[in-house]
Amino acid sequence: MTLREWLRDGGGLDWPRVLLVALSVTVLAGLLVAAATSSAAFGPYNPSWDGMSELRQQTASEPGVESELVRDTARYDDYEPNETVAFVVAPDETYGDEDVDRLRRFVDNGGTLVVLENFGTNGNQLLADVGAETRTDGAVLRDEQEYYRGPTMPVATGVENHTYTEGVDQLTLNYASALETDEEEATVLVRTSEYAYRDVDGDDELDDDETLDSYPVAAVENVSEGQVVVVGDPSIAINAMIDEPDNAAFLQRLSADADHVLIDLSHSEDLPPLTSAVLTVRELPLLQVLLGATGIAGIATLSRRRLRPSLEHVWTRLVRRNDPADASIAVPSAGDVDERRAAALRDRHPDWDEDRVRRVIAALNRDDMEPDDQ
Repeated sequence: MTLREWLRDGGGLDWPRVLLVALSVTVLAGLLVAAATSSAAFGPYNPSWDGMSELRQQTASEPGVESELVRDTARYDDYEPNETVAFVVAPDETYGDEDVDRLRRFVDNGGTLVVLENFGTNGNQLLADVGAETRTDGAVLRDEQEYYRGPTMPVATGVENHTYTEGVDQLTLNYASALETDEEEATVLVRTSEYAYRDVDGDDELDDDETLDSYPVAAVENVSEGQVVVVGDPSIAINAMIDEPDNAAFLQRLSADADHVLIDLSHSEDLPPLTSAVLTVRELPLLQVLLGATGIAGIATLSRRRLRPSLEHVWTRLVRRNDPADASIAVPSAGDVDERRAAALRDRHPDWDEDRVRRVIAALNRDDMEPDDQ
């Protein structure tokens, strides 16, 4: 019975069954959405305002660039460092010794590491571990003159001339932190306007011990053979801010010359279950082979089961078409045999009524089913 037949009741639809199917589809769709999306802040599969789904899509759509979400720092060793840019956005955990060794080796061999952090200590710890001198100072930057929707969303217009800032006129920030950097060791890429100040005590106003100045919010420094870029605002990468001027352009320029872009999730919240399963399969070639073989075997089994009745039906029709007599003998049905016997009995005994004819046929059928005497 097909689904269409199951949903029909006589000449119309069986509405309780229709509603059951609709409810089942809705529940299944909801489960799939929940399994494929995330609500984690800075999550690459979080489509909400605080997620990074747009950044993930932007890096994945870059022509000639291979992008990957990295859940294990061991993946860094699989890429040529001087062709790779890795983004670390507001890590939730401190990188352990083994992870630090891998990232340090990545940078030392020519890789570019981009760390976006404002108030967390994990980002600063990672910067120290890989040998960078720049840090975020952890105080909220406010600008009462150059801002987007409020003083805590400064518009940083002090863009320096650099490869990473081509086509960038400003950055639109949101609760950013200034950078502490040695400008002899690092190159400042972007600064706030001269009306910004560090709100150290968090009272939302300029105090006597707080100074108006143009503060660095993005910088790059050479570390061994590689580079470390530090941005004092991870929110330029979230969905609510990436399209504000010129955040997307700046992020794109950071990886414009790379062949590989890694988004490091190794110390962030877990991915959605469905996405995690897909990435696991991608990372394990042996598992890919196993799943492929299982799928092929399953398809072959189903095909064989469906094909056998079809072949038998075709064979029967061919036999009947080419030799009707043989076909009738080869595939007689119980009903055909009974009708032939009934016709023969009526010819021989025209005086018998129909009940007697059927009783005799039933007796003959019982005799046919009994085994022959040995």
